[in-house]
Amino acid sequence: MSDTLTAERLIDVRTFWQAVGLRAVGTAIVTAQAGDGPRGFLALSATHLCADPPMMMVSVDKKTSAFQTMVDGGHFAINYLSTAQADLAGPFGGKGDLKGADRFQLGSWTTLATGAPVLEGAAGVIDCQIEEVIERFGTAIVIGRVMDFDATPDAAPLVSYKGKTL
Repeated sequence: MSDTLTAERLIDVRTFWQAVGLRAVGTAIVTAQAGDGPRGFLALSATHLCADPPMMMVSVDKKTSAFQTMVDGGHFAINYLSTAQADLAGPFGGKGDLKGADRFQLGSWTTLATGAPVLEGAAGVIDCQIEEVIERFGTAIVIGRVMDFDATPDAAPLVSYKGKTL
C-alpha cells in the first residue's frame, strides 16, 4: 500500500461517518464544569490510552462549548450510559432544544474527584484530570489521567452502532 494518499482516494465526511459507525461503541457523555457551568456532549470517541499510568482520551469538536469548559476546568468525566439512560443520548448529541447547562436538567448528577459532572446510575464513569490537549484541524484530542472511577454493577451498557443506540 502506498504511503501517499491521492485526492481520488479521499472519502467525503458522510462516507467517513458511515465507516466509523461500523464499530460498536459504548454510548458516552463527556462532561466538564467551569465558571460557565456544566457542559457536556455525546462522544463518539472516548477510549483508553494506556494503563500505566491510567490515561483516557476523548476527541471533541473545538467549536463546542464543552471543549472550552474542559480546558478551563482542567478535567472531564466520561459517563458511559446504561440502557435506562438512552433518552439522554439525543439531547447531549445536539438533538432538541436543550443546550449547554440546560441539558443537565435531565438525569441526576453528582461529582467525584475532579468536580466534573458525573451521571448517577451510569454503567460506568471515568473521572479524569487533563494532562494534554492536542489540536488537529477542527478537533482536539484531550488526554486525561484517571483520578476516579465508579460503576453501576447491574446496569446494561447502551451501545451505539451505525448511528443508532442499542
